[in-house]
Amino acid sequence: MSAETILVWIVIGGIAGILAEAMVGGLRSGLIGAILVGILGAIIGGWLFGVLGISIGAGIVGEIIKALIGAALLLLILRGTRRL
Repeated sequence: MSAETILVWIVIGGIAGILAEAMVGGLRSGLIGAILVGILGAIIGGWLFGVLGISIGAGIVGEIIKALIGAALLLLILRGTRRL
């Protein structure tokens, strides 16, 4: 894994995390928290889209959309478990 790959993960994670927190109302944990939520969301979104056989398309925009959907799902799950 190269430094470029890690940097791309951080950028996509940051964008997706910030957008997901704005949409869902997240944990309000700052930029580092948003990046972590976005990276975890990218993993969840990539897995989910693969299992469902859905292809959004190649490129960074498709990856951001997958990460955004995964991050939004993650935040919704976290919000649901915090209310218990």
